[in-house]
Amino acid sequence: MTGHLGGRPKLATSVDWPVWEGHGPLSFIASIDCAALPARTLDIDLPKSGSLLFFYFDGQLDDGDALVLAEDRDSWAGARVLYVPEGVDVPDRETPGELQPYPLVPLTARVEMTAAEPWHPHIREAFAPGAPLGQRYDHPVCSQEFLDALWEFDDTVGHQVGGFAHSVQNPVEIEIAEAVLEGVSWEDPRLSDEAGSWVLLAQFDSEDAAGMMWGDCGALYWLIRPLDLADRRFDRAMFTWQCS
Repeated sequence: MTGHLGGRPKLATSVDWPVWEGHGPLSFIASIDCAALPARTLDIDLPKSGSLLFFYFDGQLDDGDALVLAEDRDSWAGARVLYVPEGVDVPDRETPGELQPYPLVPLTARVEMTAAEPWHPHIREAFAPGAPLGQRYDHPVCSQEFLDALWEFDDTVGHQVGGFAHSVQNPVEIEIAEAVLEGVSWEDPRLSDEAGSWVLLAQFDSEDAAGMMWGDCGALYWLIRPLDLADRRFDRAMFTWQCS
């Protein structure tokens, strides 16, 4: 087992349960055991041991009134990633009483290839430098035949660590870049540079077995800059979610 959705997190006794001030505690979404992942095949520099814990304000406490949105800086505290090093006292932490924990669903891992959409910043820069972000451009990789083949190759979002994110809508890297730069236009080259400086940490799909439904069959995404990942600054990870 490489981790689990739901259940109770093994959270260090010295660490407070994450809270969005003024709204309440965050729900525990997933735990990833870094030592159980195939580190040599990952494209991101995860710790070799310890666990990553993912928390999100899922609307249980207010019937979905307060949304955690990348473009709303005041909501950024509604999603957190915590790293628990190996050897720390980590008993199963009881979920705050006002929250209903998600059922525990064990996760196993397999190595798979991932592919980015043609309008991902890296792909666009390779095949059509200067083309508008997030839009089709005049190149065979934007042809319907290629897009159909791409969807056949990777037609489900799924749960994932590293690789290219499977975005439900526009590339999540662009969403994060727009949020970080605030108000920048899609024609501004800074947006492309910023979008290209984020990598996927993890994504978690809607999951019936865990009772998790993110909007209309959507997914949760956490992204991070490689330098922050190398420095283990998981507090700087950025969150967004998409649904169809």
